[in-house]
Amino acid sequence: MKVTKDTSAPRTRNRRGQGGRLREDIVDAAVALLDETGDERTITLRSIARRVGIAAPSIYPHFSDQPSIMLAVVRRAFDELEAALRTALEQAGEDPRARLYAVCHAYLDFARTHPERYRTMFGGLWMPTLADTAVTEEDLVALGDSSLRILSGVLAACADAGLSTSTDPGADTYALWLGLHGLAHQRSVTRVFPGPDDIGERMIPALARLREG
Repeated sequence: MKVTKDTSAPRTRNRRGQGGRLREDIVDAAVALLDETGDERTITLRSIARRVGIAAPSIYPHFSDQPSIMLAVVRRAFDELEAALRTALEQAGEDPRARLYAVCHAYLDFARTHPERYRTMFGGLWMPTLADTAVTEEDLVALGDSSLRILSGVLAACADAGLSTSTDPGADTYALWLGLHGLAHQRSVTRVFPGPDDIGERMIPALARLREG
């Protein structure tokens, strides 16, 4: 575990109209705590306030409770995942098969390089009882939609090009995602993954129903 730097010095007050900057500072602090400790239980209103250099009540105009902060952390992580997938897509060229592999590997790479964030994105202690928080069911259901659409798009392109035998790319997208997620999650929670190094190369074409070639 890394030692958390003491950042408890008082924070300079925002100028008028800069409240949005404080909101981002709060999320930055929560992300940093998660990356450093790997434990979302360390992300409390007090620990965030200490790191930002504000009093804990100063958080309330921006976030009504701790789960609302965690939702912002998770949304940022999903935005980062989407950006990684889009970058991979842009760099993969025009071949549908290459684009599918690029997106799948970018997904796995994101989870591998950000295991703390990935674990938190898909559940964990932060997930609230909805009756006790300002976070809504709609907030949770919408998480990850953009990334799933990217995956769906590359699989559908393979089917359209005759590279995949899928007759229902929508359903097969979920099967492919569940496979990627299962592998990514296991790698993020275990120190030594008990499987072949090329498991992704074996899994992706099978779940995407790719033809050989």
